[in-house]
Amino acid sequence: MSKAVVPISGGLDSSVILSIATKLHDEVFAITYNYGQKHDKEILCAGTQVDCFSSNIEEHKIIDIQLFKDIASTSSLTNNDIPVAHAKDVLGDAQTVNYVPFRNMMMLSIACSYAETVGASRVFHGSALVDSQAGYWDGSIEFLKNINTLISLNRKNRIEIKAPLIHLSKKEIIKLGIDNKVKFEDTWTCYEGKEKACGYCTACSSRIQGFLQNNIKDPVEYERTDIPW
Repeated sequence: MSKAVVPISGGLDSSVILSIATKLHDEVFAITYNYGQKHDKEILCAGTQVDCFSSNIEEHKIIDIQLFKDIASTSSLTNNDIPVAHAKDVLGDAQTVNYVPFRNMMMLSIACSYAETVGASRVFHGSALVDSQAGYWDGSIEFLKNINTLISLNRKNRIEIKAPLIHLSKKEIIKLGIDNKVKFEDTWTCYEGKEKACGYCTACSSRIQGFLQNNIKDPVEYERTDIPW
């Protein structure tokens, strides 16, 4: 019986990954992190996505790691005094202010610990092609290779981290999600913690582009009014 751990943020990418994992594995253990992010609306969306693919999801844990608000005060996602960067402001930036220092490494370590506990041999990582293009080193292929090398030192429990979207564009990810019946209206991508998605931050911009390239209107509401759906 195959088991996997899926970190599900409630965002577009992780929701697509959850839809993939529930097809590939007999038992899926979902994990969501509350790390003090401004856009905590995504945590509610994570629960909705788990309900949508609940047939073989054994458990959904919400892990509180809000210590990030204390140790990662340089990020706009965890520091309310730092504005979220818009896509137009970060062109050529090697590492934007939206980056949360070592977030992915810590979250994947926790997920691997959980995987070892429940007897899962696979942990999924939500990195996509746009992440490394945007300067997130911990979303790169190199990061994936190296963290897998590190966890392979485990002498008893063999765990592999898989990132099925790491070579895919946002257009391709959305198409895959449509095929897997992901309810995109119940996902949250925007880095702002407002009622509607802003439409301007780096996360919103790549999402909007992906839907436009698929010739589909994003079912999520935006504050931005000039999107040519």
